[in-house]
Amino acid sequence: MLDNLTQRLSGVIKNLRGQARLTEDNIQDALREVRLALLEADVALPVVKELTSQVKQAALGQEVIGSLTPGQALIGVVQRELTKLMGEHNDALNLAAVPPAVILMAGLQGAGKTTTSGKLAKLLREQNKKKVLLVSCDVYRPAAIEQLRTLAQQLDIDFFPSDIKQKPQDIALAAHDYAKKHHHDVLIVDTAGRLAIDEAMMAEIKDLHAALKPIETLFVVDAMTGQDAVNTARAFGEALPLTGIILTKLDGDARGGAALSVRHITGKPIKFVGVSEKMNGLEAFHPERMASRVLGMGDVLSLIEEAQRGVDMAEAEKLAKKVKSGKSFDLNDFKMQIVQMRKMGGLSAMMDKLPAQMSKAAAGANIDERQINRTEGIINSMTPQEREKPELIKASRKRRIAAGAGVQVMHVNQLLNQFEQTQKMMKMFSGGGMAKMMRGMKGMLPGMR
Repeated sequence: MLDNLTQRLSGVIKNLRGQARLTEDNIQDALREVRLALLEADVALPVVKELTSQVKQAALGQEVIGSLTPGQALIGVVQRELTKLMGEHNDALNLAAVPPAVILMAGLQGAGKTTTSGKLAKLLREQNKKKVLLVSCDVYRPAAIEQLRTLAQQLDIDFFPSDIKQKPQDIALAAHDYAKKHHHDVLIVDTAGRLAIDEAMMAEIKDLHAALKPIETLFVVDAMTGQDAVNTARAFGEALPLTGIILTKLDGDARGGAALSVRHITGKPIKFVGVSEKMNGLEAFHPERMASRVLGMGDVLSLIEEAQRGVDMAEAEKLAKKVKSGKSFDLNDFKMQIVQMRKMGGLSAMMDKLPAQMSKAAAGANIDERQINRTEGIINSMTPQEREKPELIKASRKRRIAAGAGVQVMHVNQLLNQFEQTQKMMKMFSGGGMAKMMRGMKGMLPGMR
């Protein structure tokens, strides 16, 4: 996500060297490059003009103090202006309503409304402890109703049934009545979309809005549609009193311009971003963190929050005590590390939030999510005794394990080598050799070589 923009901006910063002050002359070329980088990222032209103007105004005459280089000083200015552009702070959902609080999901077909409805329901249940009811009013696509029903079953979230013979408004009001009677805190209403904006769709969603009086009306937009996303958001904003925007598919090959443009053009806050296809791939949008990611600084705060949500702290403390006491780190512990990493969205999702230099180092390590899955499969093919005492695994056992996991013996050998490296690192840790441990980290996780 936004990789090209990050690389271009990093190049701009490197060109500002040896200056004691940011002046109109020495930042003119830099701003030209910033402008080109933003346009290539599909940021709307009015937004590019305003951002570069604000950066120039804020940067001119700024002293380069202490150990800062002019490039670092300019980065600070660009980060602040990007943050202002995207809204300065996170706008949380407003659920302060007599239950059920109604959330109306709007957007074009293919933007990811249905999947996002499921992700949002999961997030509200797990992070806000809300009892959620899902309902689909998309009577034009039976598959959409079935998709939401399937998602609700997978996530163990209540679903209100509907079918294509009913009117959307009747479905919505019946679901609202059901949610009230069954003490649901939140009702999420998935609406119909079209391939393009048309009067019939707008009239229908206006009627739904009037009938339900939702406390949140969220516009779901595909970030990969570039500037079209901004134009569509503007059209929906004129038809409906939107309260926020959800940008989906930011993990794709999107140039990312929509993330920088949509708040400025519509005046509506981005509340969430979709960062993966997994059902936990919906994150609260923090402008300051997004600005840091765009500038290659990473988003360590979000990574920490994911760790707090996804990591089993009891298991982590148990492992820490085990290692500290000098007990052997075994393959059960190794597998537990893989499971915890997957709960955080996988290795790629974690690396995306690291600063650019660390991400480049990880990219050079050949991260392969498939190898991580294969590693778990191999460990699952072992007996409990083999997991506790890997030294027992000789040639005949390796052949049996490989056959059970559907892999070659070489893959079992690779896993055992990676495990030995991790085991050595753990011994260093228990002995207090932190510097040695850091040098030994390369290759410790499956999928990194």
